[in-house]
Amino acid sequence: MTTTKEQVTTLVAEAQSGKQDSVNELMRLLYGELRRLAASYLRRERSGHTLQPTALVNEAYLRLLEQEQTDWKNKSHFMAIAAQAMRRVLVDHARRRHAEKRGGPLPRLSLEEVIVYSQEQAGELIVLDELMERLARIDPQQARVVELRVFGGMTVEETAEVLGISPATVKRDWAMAKAWLAREMDRSS
Repeated sequence: MTTTKEQVTTLVAEAQSGKQDSVNELMRLLYGELRRLAASYLRRERSGHTLQPTALVNEAYLRLLEQEQTDWKNKSHFMAIAAQAMRRVLVDHARRRHAEKRGGPLPRLSLEEVIVYSQEQAGELIVLDELMERLARIDPQQARVVELRVFGGMTVEETAEVLGISPATVKRDWAMAKAWLAREMDRSS
């Protein structure tokens, strides 16, 4: 069965009205896309890493189920929320790994290196998460743009659709947020 935009829109609306089965059906229909997204996060991982794409999707699913209220507007918005849940799973995993290692100073990495999660970069992911929280307090829209582009794997156009802003605004916010994050990462090194 081919997933149609109408099917997903209907399921999103049903999930908003509290139908738990609709969330389950959404996950079933979109599982392949969510797994590809999770795999893109973990692409640079060493083989045998304990956190695999399937586990990441499943953990994100559990977090979506825990939400008492959903405010999903469409497929893109649902995927963005799922990506945010995956980000939280990765950050929590990194915090646990970092707590286990508790070692010397963290190596200095570029923003692009930090964005791609790996076991060896658990500390950097924690720093990035803290910076994302600071950015959200300063400029929530820029933080959402970064989250959707980086953790959601969305294009400029998809990000614009989810946020209800123009692609030009997304590009501007993306450039400004990347510059701010890079500067703050340099300061924290």
